[in-house]
Amino acid sequence: MSVEFDTNITEKDMYRFNLYHAYHGMQGIMATLVGVWVLITAVITFGKVSTFYTVFYVVLGIVFLIYVPANLYLRSKKQVRSSEVLQQALHFRIDEKGVHVSQGEETGDLTWKQIYKMVSTKNNLLIYSNRINAYVIPRETLGEKYETVVALAINHMEGYRLKLNPFRV
Repeated sequence: MSVEFDTNITEKDMYRFNLYHAYHGMQGIMATLVGVWVLITAVITFGKVSTFYTVFYVVLGIVFLIYVPANLYLRSKKQVRSSEVLQQALHFRIDEKGVHVSQGEETGDLTWKQIYKMVSTKNNLLIYSNRINAYVIPRETLGEKYETVVALAINHMEGYRLKLNPFRV
């Protein structure tokens, strides 16, 4: 069983990856909770404290809830535009041995044992080589091949390293 495909990473794909990465960790969860808590505090204390504090709470809540996604969006655009590697198509072959990636003369191989984890989101398949770095594969690129990739991963990786949605886009 083998799957081959080419994919380009767009700014949107990179943004979705960065959002996933930022908000599926403790720091992202805490930032969201603090932002909501500060906005609730602004509503509860409205009229009980000076206008300065109410405005301060609202601004602080907005910073926690809007600044991070906006900053990630700008960083994703810059990352894709400034990287020659991300502007060219990557060729993937996923088979019984693992994941083989090539671009021009450059190649890289990850055996199934070397893959840190594999995660599928609504829009992307993420193949992590460590806790931070991942190959971002848009699920629309895979199409029908997605199920084959999932089957290969299930057959070769431990269950705790898989967070895969079995359904197609």
